[in-house]
Amino acid sequence: MADVLGVRADEVWFASSGTQAVHLAVLGALNGRRRVGRHLVVSAVEHSSVLHAAEAHERDGGEVTVVGVDRQGRVDPAGFAAALRPDTALACLQSANHEVGSLQPVAEVGEACRAARVPLFVDAAQSAGRVDVPPGWSLLAASAHKWGGPAGVGVLVIRKGTRWRSPLPEDEREGRRVPGFENVPAAVAAAAALKARRHEMDDDGPRLRELIDRIRDQVPRLITDVEVVGDPVRRLPHLVTFSCLYVPGEALLSELDRFGFAVSSGSSCTADTLRPSHVLEAMGVITHGNVRVSLPRGANSSDVDRFLAVLPDTVTRLRRAAGVTSP
Repeated sequence: MADVLGVRADEVWFASSGTQAVHLAVLGALNGRRRVGRHLVVSAVEHSSVLHAAEAHERDGGEVTVVGVDRQGRVDPAGFAAALRPDTALACLQSANHEVGSLQPVAEVGEACRAARVPLFVDAAQSAGRVDVPPGWSLLAASAHKWGGPAGVGVLVIRKGTRWRSPLPEDEREGRRVPGFENVPAAVAAAAALKARRHEMDDDGPRLRELIDRIRDQVPRLITDVEVVGDPVRRLPHLVTFSCLYVPGEALLSELDRFGFAVSSGSSCTADTLRPSHVLEAMGVITHGNVRVSLPRGANSSDVDRFLAVLPDTVTRLRRAAGVTSP
C-alpha cells in the first residue's frame, strides 16, 4: 500500500471505512494542533464526510472558512492560499471531485500550505489507483472499494512530522491511531487490488478517457437542454456527469437501470429532503436531472454505444410524461 501511495509503511494505517479515515485525519489533525489555533479551511466541494467533520469542529467552538470553486469545480490556488491564517490548524482539499471528476490543484495548494506551515489533508478516495496523487500533502484518506478492493477498508496516511492526536478515547492498539484490531485479510486484499489497479492505470486510463470523451461529446449532440459538467481536460479518466433539464434525476436513473445501466446521480437528492448536490450548487450548474457515469473496469466501446442509443429516447419519454416537449 505504501509503495503505491509513495509513502513509508509506518505512515499507513487501516480504518473500517474511508469515512472513518477522513474523520480521524481531519479531527485528529485539528486536535493535535489546538495550540496553533482552531481555524479550518475546506473547499466547497469536499465530500460530505469532510464537511460533516468541519461541522463537528464548528460545534466544538472551532472556525471554518469555505473556499469556493469555479464552474469546473476547481479551487483557485491563490484564493485558497488567501484563506490561510496564522491560526489555521488544517486545510482540506480533495485530489479529485467525487461527483464531476475535476482534478484539484493539490500541488499548488500544497506549496502554499507548506509556506504557511499548515498541514494539508487530501481526500484521495476517488483518485487513488486512477491517477497519482500530487505531492505536498501531510494527511491522506482513501477507500478500498473505490479501486476494486473490499468494502469496509479505509486507508489513513499520516506523514512523519505531522502533529496528530486521536479525537477518540485512547486505545493502545495500532499505535493509538485507529482503535481496535485491523482486518488483516481485507487489508491484504485492498493492497493487492490497489497494486493491480496502479499497474493497469497507464494502459486503462487512456482507454477509459477516450470512451468518456465520446460521452461528453455525443450527449449534447443527441439531447437538447443538457449541460455536461466538470473540467473537460483536468479530470479523472473514468467519470462524467451531465444534467438534463425537465427530467427528474431519480426517474432517469430508474429508467436507465431497466436497460442494465447502473449509473448514479451527482444530485444526491432524497425523496424526503429534495436537497440538491452541494457540489453542483457550489459550481453554479444545473442541479437536477443529473446523471453520473463511472465506467467500470472492462467497459468497452459497445457499452458506450448502447448507452448513447438508449439515453435520448429515455430522456424524451420522461420529458413527455412531465408535459415537456423538446425541440
